[in-house]
Amino acid sequence: MGEESIMGRLPLEGVKVLDVSTMIAAPFGAVLLGDFGADVIKVELPGKGDTLRHVGPFKDGEPLRWPGLARNKRSLTLDLRKEEGMNIFKQLVRHVDIVIENFRPGTLEKWGGGYEELKQINPNLVMIRVSGYGQTGPFREKAGFGTPATAFSGFTYLQGYPDRPPVSPSFSLTDYITGIYVAFAAVTAIYYRDVHPDGEGQMVDIGLYESVFRMMEFLIAEYDQLGKVRERSPGLSGHSSPAGTFMTKDGHWVVLVTSTDSTFERLAKAMGREDLLTNEKFCTNERRLAHHEETNGIVADWIRTKPRDELLRILDEHGVPVSPILSIKDIFEHPHYQARENIIEVAHPRLGKIKVPGIVPKFEKTPGAVRRIAPDLGEHTEEILQTMLGLSEEDIQKLREKEII
Repeated sequence: MGEESIMGRLPLEGVKVLDVSTMIAAPFGAVLLGDFGADVIKVELPGKGDTLRHVGPFKDGEPLRWPGLARNKRSLTLDLRKEEGMNIFKQLVRHVDIVIENFRPGTLEKWGGGYEELKQINPNLVMIRVSGYGQTGPFREKAGFGTPATAFSGFTYLQGYPDRPPVSPSFSLTDYITGIYVAFAAVTAIYYRDVHPDGEGQMVDIGLYESVFRMMEFLIAEYDQLGKVRERSPGLSGHSSPAGTFMTKDGHWVVLVTSTDSTFERLAKAMGREDLLTNEKFCTNERRLAHHEETNGIVADWIRTKPRDELLRILDEHGVPVSPILSIKDIFEHPHYQARENIIEVAHPRLGKIKVPGIVPKFEKTPGAVRRIAPDLGEHTEEILQTMLGLSEEDIQKLREKEII
């Protein structure tokens, strides 16, 4: 796709973002805004760049995650630790709508670029601040990455088998969830600023752990009202039955869940076991949960009699939620992924072409687009400083000599 012109307006066209964050969570939020038209300026440390540029996997020395997490961004090198670099940053703040950062709390203040300073320069500024544990509280200064934050959220405590150690997610789940909150917070704050007569900019504070904890209302309610400490389980537990991972006759794994009584009714009919619907052990979800092992066993025994494709056909015909467990190879070959354009191919300056995730969600009238491939370090430094701040080539050269940019 590259930088070809995109027909039609993008929903966030005209919104300007300074992304001074690193790694995954906050940058992912910025890239989501970029996918839908925001002009995202990625501020990176001269000579080093975002630490994500040095995270694997690699091919021929190229970081393979970078194209998906830095598309639709322009790269500006700027050393915020130096007074002159911070002064340039503040000049840029005058011209943008949103600043996204994820330094440890107090770091930008130490450099002279905290929210109180920046809002004096631009009262309409929305500043999204991401950290491991938030800007307040006894853990505010604690170093935070996604995996420890996941443990702090209570999520890791639930993952795994009761007789084995807790298991962390196999990828940076909390970071990506937080990135969605970043984008949500940004557009919500911009909407308030621009729609309400007395609207103004504001600071938004997000702790990594909070993004996951917010999704576990069941855990709070269960402990508050029942005094129950939920323990580790390898799948859904205590929500609905039957549910879980099952093996088919031909050795494939599938996931099946019946979250409602009407869904279980459809499953019983698909299995030819309508008798279960009048059995006191299985007639309601509450009863099935009380006899979960027996319920799951009946379903598992039936699934083992069917090859995967036949099983999927039968359950689809009856409207039972089921899915094969797909590897990434399966996904690349799957017609549904292809029809939905969930994987797209973009240009790469050295690898030629590379596949990245497609645009999500899909807007009917103003769909997002990959307008820019992920930038090389400092690729747009001169362009940004000249067009936004009016600096001359001589000014820019002096900044390079002083290693400000």
